[in-house]
Amino acid sequence: MNSISEALASSGFKTIDFVILVCYLILLVSLGLFLSRNKDGKEKSANDYFLAGNTLTWWAVGASLIAANISAEQFIGMSGTGFRDGIAIAAYEVMAAITLVVIGKFLLPVMLDRKIFTIPQFLRERYNDGVGLAFSILWLFLYVFVNLTSVAWLGALAIEQILGLQGLAVSIFGFEISIRMLIILGLFIVAGVYSIYGGLASVAWTDVMQVTFLVGGGLITAYVALKEMGGIMGTDAFGALGQVYHDMTTGAHAQDVHFHLVIQESHNASAFANVPGIAAVVGGVWLTNLGYWGFNQYIIQKGLAAKNVDEAKKGLIFAGFLKILIPFIVVLPGICAYYIMQDPSKFASMNLAGNINVADDAYPWLIRNFTPTGIKGLSFAALTAAIISSLASMFNSTSTLFTMDIYKKYINKSASDKQLVNTGRIVAVSALVIALVAVKPLLGGLDQAFQYIQEYSGFIYPGIITVFGLGLLWKRASSTAAVWTAILTIPMGVIFKVAFPDVAFQFRAGYIFIILVSFFILVSYLDKKYVSVEQPTQADQQKMMLWAKVLGCLGILFIVVAFIVVGIGSTHAVKDPDNNFIDYLNDIGFQAFIFFGVLVGCNAVWLWSNAKDKVQDTKALPINLNLFSTTRGYTYGTIGIAAITFLLYAILW
Repeated sequence: MNSISEALASSGFKTIDFVILVCYLILLVSLGLFLSRNKDGKEKSANDYFLAGNTLTWWAVGASLIAANISAEQFIGMSGTGFRDGIAIAAYEVMAAITLVVIGKFLLPVMLDRKIFTIPQFLRERYNDGVGLAFSILWLFLYVFVNLTSVAWLGALAIEQILGLQGLAVSIFGFEISIRMLIILGLFIVAGVYSIYGGLASVAWTDVMQVTFLVGGGLITAYVALKEMGGIMGTDAFGALGQVYHDMTTGAHAQDVHFHLVIQESHNASAFANVPGIAAVVGGVWLTNLGYWGFNQYIIQKGLAAKNVDEAKKGLIFAGFLKILIPFIVVLPGICAYYIMQDPSKFASMNLAGNINVADDAYPWLIRNFTPTGIKGLSFAALTAAIISSLASMFNSTSTLFTMDIYKKYINKSASDKQLVNTGRIVAVSALVIALVAVKPLLGGLDQAFQYIQEYSGFIYPGIITVFGLGLLWKRASSTAAVWTAILTIPMGVIFKVAFPDVAFQFRAGYIFIILVSFFILVSYLDKKYVSVEQPTQADQQKMMLWAKVLGCLGILFIVVAFIVVGIGSTHAVKDPDNNFIDYLNDIGFQAFIFFGVLVGCNAVWLWSNAKDKVQDTKALPINLNLFSTTRGYTYGTIGIAAITFLLYAILW
């Protein structure tokens, strides 16, 4: 215990910092428990527990989406990747804002129209029980063994590093237990106290408070850290940022990728493997983002709990604007840490504590050394808010998936609301225990956990996008195609990983998607299980045919141009990307437009089919173009997000 006390004393944290953190935790748990109460003495119904009684307003939807998303994997994992590879990792955040616009317009309205609890429930209704069960099991494993474990591990790593507790352990009843595992247990307990008892209402409404802490505290932390750096450089916070940008883009660092959103492979091959140039804009990042934001239960569940479609859409636009702020909160500190480590002697007067042994140490190291008393407590509370809010959402969605898609469907079909709620709580506790046991064996030896999450989640997203997207939008999408696509998804990912280990995972995911979506469309057309259907009105046909022609032509154009560029580039024996335009395009991964062309072009297929085919799958959804209509406010929000994204890429290309 003495060594722990000594570590805390030398961490730079003062009493006020710990007071801020403790007050935040007390406020969080108290608010969560208050929201968990049964109003008017009534027991919670399944809808109350799993979908907050469909009471969420747009600001609650948007805040809860971001609180569930932003966690230790961003604060620690993304900052660590920023330290090693640069700002290009921010493409996941920036393009996510664009993805939210697409989901709000085309996907979420259809889900809300079907009044579904869970994504696998939609699969059962649209295809068959087998497809729904397969994806229920798939997601349960993903949540417990990837999401819960990674968020808890990264969160504990950060707290351990910030407090200087690395490698320490305590003896409890003769057993040696590491501080990191005790921190993980503590995070699980705090997140579980209110989320497991209160359900989604407690999670969503406490997220409003938590997103204020994590965004506000994160921005303040980044600003103050830059200001502290500026004090050493003889300038202010913005002057320090300008100096870092200048030093990282000129002279010996002229080809450094740290301040470029689009990485050239010849400038940094390892960074390109993680964020492969233009593919982070038009490539496999669309699979990750559409799969994560559109069909991930613990994310989209917040949209499904909205009061109505308009509130849900406004919530997604709000989340999109918040999402664009995240790189300034989590990636910038990692780049600053990289800058400092290039010449630590500049900051020797600060007596820097600790070291950056692996990339994921960057953010906690920066907080520990470059944030003053009081701000340390605020930044600690922001990080804790991010971790706890994500864990709470995952516990709730794990219990929702098992209870509604497995327990109610296969174990107790006549279960009462009380039985469903109690089962959900038991499942959440079980997930907590399993994740606690599995966390160290799975994540103990990783350098950049964010890449672990992205790559292994990417194993399932090509199949998810194909099965869900076409099931929502295409009337001929068949159950046979869905079943076989689901079966092939993970084996395809493993085969490509083994056969092409040096190919960036975003490219691998893109190639797999091309194969799976082609397979899905072919099998659907060959399937004989269909029924006759009246064609849409002439006006709807004209709209769909117009967009089919536009998207089809664009898809073909993207594919043809990409093949030409790749083909010409392959004839160059000596590559000179800094002086030859074709070589430059290949150096930034222009081949990604092959995938993007297929992604755009396959929309032409379902639009044309919906307009012209006189038959449809036996469980096809009715075609209702009115679901895709949006308000003027939504349009303005979309324009704003697109303009900011364009500006960021123009400045930091």
